[in-house]
Parts: sequence; C-alpha cells; structure tokens
Amino acid sequence: MKKIINGAKYDTNTAKCIGKWDNGLVSNDFGYCSENLYRTKSGKYFLHGEGGANSRYGEWHGNTGGAGEQIMPMNREDAKEWAEENLDGDDYESAFGEVSEDGEKEPLNILINPALKAKLWALAENKKMTINAFVEEALEQLVK
Repeated sequence: MKKIINGAKYDTNTAKCIGKWDNGLVSNDFGYCSENLYRTKSGKYFLHGEGGANSRYGEWHGNTGGAGEQIMPMNREDAKEWAEENLDGDDYESAFGEVSEDGEKEPLNILINPALKAKLWALAENKKMTINAFVEEALEQLVK
C-alpha cells in the first residue's frame, strides 16, 4: 500500500518492515487484525494495519462492512512504544538498538566514513577507553 500524507510518501513496498503483530485469527475472519511497523529510507516510521469488517480497520461501504487497511505515520517514540507492546526483545533491539539493563543510556546509531571510524578507535585505544566512553566524553565536551 502506498499513501501520501502531509506531503510525505509511505510505501509498504519500499520501506523496511521492522515488526509484525496479528491477533491470531485467520485472514478471512471478520475479526482478523494485523499491524506492521515500517521505517522509510528517510527514517520516518509508520504503521500499516489491515483487518476484517469487525476489526478496527474494517470499512463500511453503504450498508455493508468489509475488510480495510490504513497507514498511520508515527514518531519515533510512538513506534518504540508500539514495538515494546508487540515485539519480542530481540526484534525491538534489532530495530531500535540495544537497551541497557539499567535504563540510563540510550543507543545512538550513526553512519561515519571508515577513515574517521579508524581514527576514533585509535584515539580511544590510546586513552585506554572503550569507544562508547570515548565518544560520550568527546560529545559532552562539544555540547557544553
């Protein structure tokens, strides 16, 4: 399904499916409901839901109810909340990064060129620090 919402394109054929949920009914049941969480190439999140006539996605056509589907844009926090409720821990961490047990740190996934990465690793190693500690220290100095 492809939908343009507020000038942004949401396409289930080109976005990456992060996780799936369904209510366990067969797809031709009137109560069937499924949802898929997607992330676009530009990092936008959306939920694609579909279901039978008696599901939250059901649509009325005059006096007759039928199956329906919908795309709903989501911000990152809403996507994380949906994933916490509907995915297992491995799928959640695969989509949003590793979660620490103490809950005090959050993952930050970035892409950098290989030469810069090598320099960062070398500097961290020279200071006898983990790369995480080194980058966190450098960022704290930068944002003072």
